[in-house]
Amino acid sequence: MNWKKISSEYISKHQYFTARKDACQMPDGTVVPEYFVVELPTSACALAITEDNKVILVKQYRYPLEEVILEIPGGFIDQGESPEKGMARELLEETGYGFSSVEYVGKVAANPGVLNNYTQLFLATGGKKIAGQSLDHYEEIEVLLYPVEEVRAMLKRNEFIQALHVCCMMYAFERLDKISG
Repeated sequence: MNWKKISSEYISKHQYFTARKDACQMPDGTVVPEYFVVELPTSACALAITEDNKVILVKQYRYPLEEVILEIPGGFIDQGESPEKGMARELLEETGYGFSSVEYVGKVAANPGVLNNYTQLFLATGGKKIAGQSLDHYEEIEVLLYPVEEVRAMLKRNEFIQALHVCCMMYAFERLDKISG
C-alpha cells in the first residue's frame, strides 16, 4: 500500500512554507512523476475556557481569505517543544491567559493529500489573565470572551470557518461534557 519515493526536490524552503516535488512509484508500478508536498511544523489549537466559564476566542485578519475571522487560539509548535507546552505558550502569547489544565483531545490532518503535518487539539480550562499579549511581529489579534453555551450555538450555526478549529471545538466540547457529567 505504501508508495516508494524515487526522487525529491525542494522548490521552497521557508520556516512556514517548505514545498517539495517528489516522483513516486505506486505499489502496482505506476510512476507519479510530480507529487507536490507542503511541509509544515506541527500546529495546535485549544478550546480555552476561563475560570469563570467563558470561552476565549480570537479575531484576526486572514490575508489568504481577505477577511477577519473568529477563531480559537492556536499556532505552530516549536521544534523540540511538546505539543502541551507549545499550546500553553501559544495561549499565553496570544491571549495573556494561563491555564490550570491543558488536556489533549485528539489530532487531525488538515489536508493529507498535500500537507504533511498534524494539528494537535486541546481543551484548556481554568484560564486566568496573567499577562498582556506577546504577539509575533505581523500578528494583530483581538481577544474576545463568550459564554460557553453561546459558543456551542455559534458552532452549530457554522459561524466558525477554520476547519481545524471546528474539529478541536467538537472534540473539546465532547470531553468537557464527559468531565461535567
